[in-house]
Amino acid sequence: MAPAKKGGEKKKGRSAIHEVVTRELTISLHKCIHGVGFKKRAPRALREIRKFALKEMGTPNVRLDPRLNKAVWALGVPGWLSGRSI
Repeated sequence: MAPAKKGGEKKKGRSAIHEVVTRELTISLHKCIHGVGFKKRAPRALREIRKFALKEMGTPNVRLDPRLNKAVWALGVPGWLSGRSI
């Protein structure tokens, strides 16, 4: 039989909280949303931002700041500016 673990022992691993990396980048979304219908511009912009961050950061776990989400949706579905600092 395997020895039982003591209740006081904790698993020593790396915490994701200490490894959070924040970068400020600029993305030109004009190219990404050119030719996209008005009803799909804001959702497409968010997908493109997520794809850009995934490529730049090199991790599948990408979370967008709620302020960025509000900035994208501030002018409604079609109202996205051509460039935004993320």
